[in-house]
Amino acid sequence: MAHLDPYQTLDISPQASPDQIKQAYRKLAKQYHPDRNPDRDTHATITAINAAYELLSDPQRRSTYDRQRQGGLSDQDIRDRAERTAAAQDRYRRRATGKAHDDALDQWLKGVYRPLDRQIREIMKPLRQEINALSGDPFDDDLMAAFETYLERSRTLLDRGRSLMRSHPNPPSAAAAAAHLYYCLDRLEDGLDEMGYFPLNYDDSRLNDGRELFRIAEGLRRDARDAIRDLDLARSR
Repeated sequence: MAHLDPYQTLDISPQASPDQIKQAYRKLAKQYHPDRNPDRDTHATITAINAAYELLSDPQRRSTYDRQRQGGLSDQDIRDRAERTAAAQDRYRRRATGKAHDDALDQWLKGVYRPLDRQIREIMKPLRQEINALSGDPFDDDLMAAFETYLERSRTLLDRGRSLMRSHPNPPSAAAAAAHLYYCLDRLEDGLDEMGYFPLNYDDSRLNDGRELFRIAEGLRRDARDAIRDLDLARSR
């Protein structure tokens, strides 16, 4: 089955029409499909059938092949040329795929990761100062109002962060960093919820639990940053 000549592979005439080529391909693909041949290794045959169809179904490639064939080139010459062409096309596809991946990653880093990291920092950085100010007199209405304003602003930033995560799917290579960020946002939300109870009952344990959840979130943020750094190092090699 695995002839060098694609016309022989598909068992058709060199004068076959595009419809005849398609019909022959479908017939052979169905005949040699692994599901219909569980006891036979048909991988090489299917590969040859697919290669023949890819060549003959492309008018430009078929025309080039026919000219070479009619010019008296041997099957080996035609095969060598085809292999060189295929290798060149494969290198091009690899470069194009790699560039597309790099572009997608750069877009995600610019449009999601960096602004989200800034928003997380804007939530976490003021916490110590806010709690220190509140500890001066937890029953002072102005201090409590300022603390509640901080919590509300942080929730707004958190919502924006979640919207950013949804706005642009992360590329597969950034899956680890995205997962760390996802869990980081969860811990921040839990921490804000805990601290949100303090203005209601003045229970210091709520503030302590909130700070602990923020500490965990900070660790996850660092993990995301390390994952991005590893990506940058891998791309620079």
